[in-house]
Amino acid sequence: MNAGIISNLPALQVVIPLLGALVCALLRRGSAAWFLTMIICLIMPVISITLLLTVLDSGPISYSMGGWAPPFGIEYKVDVFNAFILVLVSSIGAVVLPYARLSVASEVKAEDRPWFYAMFLLCLTGLLGITITGDAFNAFVFLEISSLSTYVLIAMGRDRRALLAAYQYLILGSIGATFYIIGVGIIYTLTGTLNFADLAARIPEIEQTRSILAAAAFIIVGISLKFALFPLHVWLPNAYAYAPSTVSAFLASTATKVALYLLIRFLFSIFGIEVVTDKLALTDILIILSLAAMLGASTVAIFQHDVKRLFAYSSVAQIGYITLGIALANQAGLTGSLVHIFNHAVMKGALFLAIGAVVYRIGSAEIDDFSGLGKKMPITMGCLLIGGLGLIGVPGTAGFISKWYLAVGAIDAGYLWLVFLLVLSSLLALIYVGRIVEVVWFRDPGPNLDGVREAPLSLLLPTVLMAAATIYFGIETSQSVGIAAQAVETLLGLAK
Repeated sequence: MNAGIISNLPALQVVIPLLGALVCALLRRGSAAWFLTMIICLIMPVISITLLLTVLDSGPISYSMGGWAPPFGIEYKVDVFNAFILVLVSSIGAVVLPYARLSVASEVKAEDRPWFYAMFLLCLTGLLGITITGDAFNAFVFLEISSLSTYVLIAMGRDRRALLAAYQYLILGSIGATFYIIGVGIIYTLTGTLNFADLAARIPEIEQTRSILAAAAFIIVGISLKFALFPLHVWLPNAYAYAPSTVSAFLASTATKVALYLLIRFLFSIFGIEVVTDKLALTDILIILSLAAMLGASTVAIFQHDVKRLFAYSSVAQIGYITLGIALANQAGLTGSLVHIFNHAVMKGALFLAIGAVVYRIGSAEIDDFSGLGKKMPITMGCLLIGGLGLIGVPGTAGFISKWYLAVGAIDAGYLWLVFLLVLSSLLALIYVGRIVEVVWFRDPGPNLDGVREAPLSLLLPTVLMAAATIYFGIETSQSVGIAAQAVETLLGLAK
């Protein structure tokens, strides 16, 4: 690859999908918009993987925007941590887009499809921008780009309740953004800078003041609304349940993960976890809320009748695993969090893609309509089963790896009782996944399945790929755990 292009890859990671969104908005045909979006989404992983390999080989990359050197200008800073997230987000986009052609055509009005792909690329732009920027206000700008486009994507769902879900998310998302920007405004007033690295250098001088603690509290709550930390999760079940299937799969795999990245970045790289845990008692608060999510949301999931809504509540529970590792704040626990960000994206992608394939064939995500579907769509339902086994944490799946590291982190922190609650939450996941397995594989097909056959290849291949990844990353962990462990060493200041 040309050296000039390589040096500008951080900017291209954001600029290419942004310009693509503009072009899609001007197109009149959904097929043309899909084709352009597909090309862009295939380019994005190439860029992010190149950035990751460069960082692993040569160290962090700093890219100054507009010729203004940081901290005065906006800086894109790429290290192992955010390069890992960039690869995840861009790869999920590349997997979802081939799936989108038929799925979107069946769920979104023809005249809205170019706008759908424009909003999809804007959402991708925002998520990648949040991940790559080294500037707190720039992160807010990208946070709003991703959020505003997400509201539109959700509202395009064919159920009228999608409008209510989008409106609900709009209200709560705006509250979260307001809290975040208030916190950023306070730290700018106190430090005179918005650059992440500069903030990390200046905050220790004022870390004992109440103002900096207030800023931290505002930022933590604002970001927590964005990633649906229990009990700030009320927007998520409806958003996932009523959005178009492609949107549900993409958001479940990426949006909350990027918000969690931003939280980890602020806690460990900017404020310093010692200050936050000592002054705000964040460890105790996060452990309590994480357990409430893991146990409470899993319990609610058991009683859902819509499969998309069931796995939406499951996402709230799985977010609890990630925040639990953050609360533990040790090497094993934080490694478990980062690995679960990756693994949950893969598992939930497989689940929502499989559900979307069912919706394409039978037009319903009601669990009763899945009766005997394993006999009609065995490959799709096999992928659904693999994703479910991952959520439970069955050995040989990606979910087991995450939970193992979280358990080790809990033991290292002296919280042996947390291990038992981890097992209990997995048993709750076994109940709601087992409920679906019983309906799909042990019941006879209903009359609604007459003539139903396996999903089309363009829907099936991405689903199989995500299911295969759930198994692969449960066995071969050098990429996921290996890179996450390097990122944790940097975050905790352990890197040599």
